[in-house]
Amino acid sequence: MTAHAPGPEYQPAGTREGLENVRTLVNAALDILRETSASRSGPVAPGGPNGTRAAARRALAGPLLPLRGEKVEEVLETLVRPYAEGAVDITHPAALARMQPPPVASAAAAELVASVLNQSLHAWESGPFALELDRWMIEQMAELVGYEPTEAGGTLTPGGSLSNLMAMTMARDTVMARRTGRSPGREGLFAIGMQPVALCPEGVHFSIERAARLLGMGEDNIMTVPVDDTGRMIPREAERLLRECPEGRIPVVLVAVAGSTDLGIVDPLPELADIARRYGVWLHADAAYGAGALFSPRLRPMLDGLSEADSVTVDLHKFGWSPASSAVLLVREAGAMSSFGLQATTCLSADDDTCAGYIGLQNTSLQTTRRADALKIAVTLRTLGRETMAAMVDTCHGLARHAAARIEAHPRMELGARPPLTAVLFRYLPENGLDPDAFNGALRRRLMETGRALVARTHIARPDGSTRVFLKLMMLNPDTTPAQLDSVLEEVAATAAAMEASASGS
Repeated sequence: MTAHAPGPEYQPAGTREGLENVRTLVNAALDILRETSASRSGPVAPGGPNGTRAAARRALAGPLLPLRGEKVEEVLETLVRPYAEGAVDITHPAALARMQPPPVASAAAAELVASVLNQSLHAWESGPFALELDRWMIEQMAELVGYEPTEAGGTLTPGGSLSNLMAMTMARDTVMARRTGRSPGREGLFAIGMQPVALCPEGVHFSIERAARLLGMGEDNIMTVPVDDTGRMIPREAERLLRECPEGRIPVVLVAVAGSTDLGIVDPLPELADIARRYGVWLHADAAYGAGALFSPRLRPMLDGLSEADSVTVDLHKFGWSPASSAVLLVREAGAMSSFGLQATTCLSADDDTCAGYIGLQNTSLQTTRRADALKIAVTLRTLGRETMAAMVDTCHGLARHAAARIEAHPRMELGARPPLTAVLFRYLPENGLDPDAFNGALRRRLMETGRALVARTHIARPDGSTRVFLKLMMLNPDTTPAQLDSVLEEVAATAAAMEASASGS
């Protein structure tokens, strides 16, 4: 059978000719983005899910893999234009639903370079300089959280959920090995015959429960530590649960929140670190969102004690203005990363290559092929610098306080709590016997359907154990002005009033 030679459609991006083609195609794509941006009337196209599905059906009518390749200019027009038209404009002042900051231009340029060169981090020959950049990034981030860089370790990850899973893995392996002298990663939990348990406060991120499930610990073996009236974990209750832990169960990790995504709660890290050390438990701090406070001299004291944690989750695609994925897992003692190491193989890490310095990072991650995310992060942070990063964080915090003050002054809105970071929780209080929870859920959907504003929703626990629906504004765009934010709140109030009037008249 005769093999077919690649057609003219195939052109490697990294060749001299390919780079010129990339330049032309990027300019064409940017022209499309510029045109779609100019035609927008809000943060998202109106029509809600039905409108998006209809647009997708029109754009995706052809096959994914046609018999013969199409002209790239036509493909860009067919796919990039509707993609851009149906995307959330995260630069819009009314895009306040999620932790998606608008990435800076330098980060986008670095992302393009990473894509063109397509380095990987699992083996030296897959990305020599990328490996050194990644190691340097971990050292720099370790220093930022207060670790000793020469002793700390870590890895870049796709996001906080995977970081938390890896932290829970290290906690399970480290503590159980110390307590039993055996390896759960090698022997399995059944063979060891001891049940690992985790402690965490109410409201911890759902990825902790998912990690317990995946690691064989089980969600039923998560012990919930009571919180005080501000939502912070009560240290003496954590110590009580550790002290009273039944025979046959091994507490392996105490998970602390270092900036919750709703109320910005930071658990008392110094006290929890002291308890964890005394009971031989791993302390993990989930600072995926809250780590942004590290960039602000004014807000940094919120995270006092972070350096006492055994591991820390940080997401720079939240408060780092870098595109996803830009997450980091840091560990105080690099040796704990052995949870992810495997036996040497001839294809990746032969002993003689390792001794000669040809060392990849396949033993520090759950991933093998891993893109060089450190490049865009490094370019972003070096471009912005400490002063600008601090100003950006402080500006977003100021916007949150501005929104909170406007909500408090509105006669029909209720503020969830004063925002310690940049998330603002509130809800509209309807009259005429309308259920506030159902009304606010419908209000959020109406705003999204019209395309005027994007807000999130959450549930806030009450002392009696019930919950209330609150809407959430997430401030991560320092270009937003207080006046623009006022307009968003006016839109929310006007939409709510119209819904209320319609319900009363029906």
